[in-house]
Amino acid sequence: MQEEVLTTAPIDFDGFGGVPGIEVGRSFASRRDLAAAKVHRPLQAGICGTAELGAESIVVSGGYEDDEDHGDVIVYTGQGGRDPETHRQVRDQELTLGNAALVTSQTIDSPVRVIRAVRHSSKRSANPSYRYDGLFRVEDSWHDIGRSGFRIWRYRLVSLSGYVPAHQEPILQEPAGRNTPTRLEAKVKRIVRSIQVANFVKRAHDFACQVCGERLRTPTGAYAEAAHIRGLGQPHNGPDVAGNVLCLCPNHHTLFDFGTLAISEELTITDRATGTEIGKLREAPGHQVDRAHLAYHRDHYSEGWKHSPDTNQ
Repeated sequence: MQEEVLTTAPIDFDGFGGVPGIEVGRSFASRRDLAAAKVHRPLQAGICGTAELGAESIVVSGGYEDDEDHGDVIVYTGQGGRDPETHRQVRDQELTLGNAALVTSQTIDSPVRVIRAVRHSSKRSANPSYRYDGLFRVEDSWHDIGRSGFRIWRYRLVSLSGYVPAHQEPILQEPAGRNTPTRLEAKVKRIVRSIQVANFVKRAHDFACQVCGERLRTPTGAYAEAAHIRGLGQPHNGPDVAGNVLCLCPNHHTLFDFGTLAISEELTITDRATGTEIGKLREAPGHQVDRAHLAYHRDHYSEGWKHSPDTNQ
């Protein structure tokens, strides 16, 4: 028996976060059912959202050749540039529309609903059903050259609930109407960063930012942040070593992560938002920054400014 689907918008629901009355694991027979339940409103687009407010939801359907689905971690390919017949990229993607919406969600740390297409046949033409798999956090965004040789935007999304679906298997549903929600214990593998490496880099610079030289003082001592140049998670797979870490203040850590700051081979720092040089990366005895990781960061983050509109104008 097909389960009942909501056909009206839930009360006091602004489109973001979990949809009231829709539990993780619920199945939907079609995109129209997803839209009626307000779980994913577009009937075709894989990303629902705007650059101004962020992304409400995405559908992971395997339609893009560069997608990677690891259960509680998804490396998602942005929208645009795909041939609908061959499903291959035929032109570069741009940081607009849904692609920009996912970056906004990362910036404001707003969770995104993830829906997976479940195919009941090996044939791509077979109509899938859809399953709501919970809220995910957009942990990272960058650009890359995809398998077909065109620029694509990629996003690393991590489950907030630790829910890992059983692919292609029926989802057991709890009866509705319980006053006390059922809680399930889930074990999820997470990358554990080395505290020793982070502390070594921060102490080597006496907790002063390598970009601006600012040393923040708090009631419990100096404060700085250890910023990995090349991300540790898939698909970057950077090493957790001192050469892959910078000592930064919170502001410059954020700007570096989003590619606003580009650091050259000669350690010259360029503000990509204005195109101006703002100085050189500060060095310290005993801490050698690996230039190969800086080059990786430039290639996958900073170059995106060539394609990024200023959404504040």
